[in-house]
Amino acid sequence: MNMKCKVLLTCLILALAAPAALADSNADAGTSASAFLKIDAGSPRAQALGNAYVSVADGPEALFWNPAGAASATTREIQFSYLDYLQGYKARTLAYLQPMGKTIIGVTFNYMDMDGFDYRDEYGHIKPNQIDKPVQNFVGSLSLARGFFNQGLQIGATAKYINEKLDTYRYTNVGFDVGAKARPWKWLGVGGAIVNIGDKEEMPRGWRLGGDINTKYWTVSGEYMKYRDDEGRLGIGLEVHIPEDMLQVARFDLRVGWYDRESTGYSDSENLKSLGLDATSKISFGFGIYSSELFGYGASLDYAVTPFGALGTSQQIAVSVQF
Repeated sequence: MNMKCKVLLTCLILALAAPAALADSNADAGTSASAFLKIDAGSPRAQALGNAYVSVADGPEALFWNPAGAASATTREIQFSYLDYLQGYKARTLAYLQPMGKTIIGVTFNYMDMDGFDYRDEYGHIKPNQIDKPVQNFVGSLSLARGFFNQGLQIGATAKYINEKLDTYRYTNVGFDVGAKARPWKWLGVGGAIVNIGDKEEMPRGWRLGGDINTKYWTVSGEYMKYRDDEGRLGIGLEVHIPEDMLQVARFDLRVGWYDRESTGYSDSENLKSLGLDATSKISFGFGIYSSELFGYGASLDYAVTPFGALGTSQQIAVSVQF
């Protein structure tokens, strides 16, 4: 790819996020419904990297973050993930990729619920539970992605069906995500995505823009995220790679990230106190293991954990198989 093409590809990514950036305003804080769409369910790697994932997203996880990343798939792949979030909120996701020539089709299912919810009257007195699971949310999506210029440019789009239940209130909606990734040089990548396009009063529309520098042994990524009902947030991630040809068994990745979220108080966990992490909700950790020859299939295991101070700890695990 010549220099002119590389410059054009990079400009395309920047142009993708620019319109959303100009349109956002902090005056809209707290005005969108479906806040659960901001939770990083389905992507332990993104969680571990401090949400700095838009330019490195690939595989089934990309369908939840930047659909363009799914374009790198060369085989069928299925992934299941489980997120144990905060205050009893949990998410289970299933994602599947199907190559169709040069086009990749992706399907996801994301079910989230919360139990153990306290019902209180106007005086703060606990009332008997009226509904076993007062919070139940579901998102199903269909994505298309394709690579161009020998995967130097990847684009993707997602249509998603949203069903949200809060106590006795339930509503459905339809939203869209679009994204692009470019790798003008092997060591440099950039990416952008606009997410939750639709009724701005019912979905937290947002945009992501980021980049990464990578080598065989490490990747540093950064991302700026802005939802219309929140201020902009910055994420930075580091991933250390131990290649499969060195271990002779599997590739092993160690991950750490930092994300500019609000402070959530102090945790009473002795383990977190001993690590000096009882007062932070900005640091995340994780790892990934990938083998290309597990019983004749490619398989991976990813895990991430984020301390949220007084709110508790978020953990997520995902297993995927290529076939």
